[in-house]
Amino acid sequence: MLAFRLGSDNVALYKIVTRFYSKKGKKMLKKALDLQNPLKLMGFETEDIFPKGGFGAVLARAGVGKTALLVQLALSSLFQNKHVLHISLDDSVKKVALWYKEVFYHLTKSWDDKQANQLWETTLPHRFIMTFKVEGFSVPKLEERLTDLKEQDIFSPQVIFIDGFPFKDTVNEALSGLKKMAKNQSLQVWFTIRTHRHETPGLDDIPNQLKDAAEMFEVLVKLEPEGKNIHVRTIKGGAKGSDHPTLLLDPSTMLVKDPTP
Repeated sequence: MLAFRLGSDNVALYKIVTRFYSKKGKKMLKKALDLQNPLKLMGFETEDIFPKGGFGAVLARAGVGKTALLVQLALSSLFQNKHVLHISLDDSVKKVALWYKEVFYHLTKSWDDKQANQLWETTLPHRFIMTFKVEGFSVPKLEERLTDLKEQDIFSPQVIFIDGFPFKDTVNEALSGLKKMAKNQSLQVWFTIRTHRHETPGLDDIPNQLKDAAEMFEVLVKLEPEGKNIHVRTIKGGAKGSDHPTLLLDPSTMLVKDPTP
């Protein structure tokens, strides 16, 4: 531990050393958090598991943990200094922001509070939360809002996370529009998809809502309750069939965890 007598000659040196250790601590924390990246835990070698214009989705029944996993994926992108747009069609901006705080707290609770707070403050400018009413959401409206943000130099996303998108019979037209927009603007897009207990999945465990649109998605991750555990399983994407062990959601934190000792 370095100590200085804070006379006028040492103040500048103290500030330099403090800044050095602060940056070093934040870098170590980001490296540790990268090891908790759910995509890497699932066996993907890189976070860029699908190309610009690509789609990924988290599938689960209501209340199983879709939003928590989506937020954890979003935070992993933020830790890579990517600009993240979170769109909620169910919750308010305040509630979404609380989701981020809670997941971030669980991810960093074993670390020094000062380092965690510094990382949180540097992360926030890379995130923008946007809400729509389900019936008021459309690709033209989203493009209009994005144009306004970009033209005012407020925010330009690299990854979009959409929570609550209605996957119904008419979903293909909206998805096609989003796909075109994502390709034109070099965006990656993640969704949550609500499945239902009474519905039997189709071929390759693809849910009925996606039977005619599955080809638009590069990655599909499914949460499956089994007793007190929630299994995390890739049903479409590069990690499918890997030797990596099945992952679980921790019921106390709703974070992805590796079940191996």
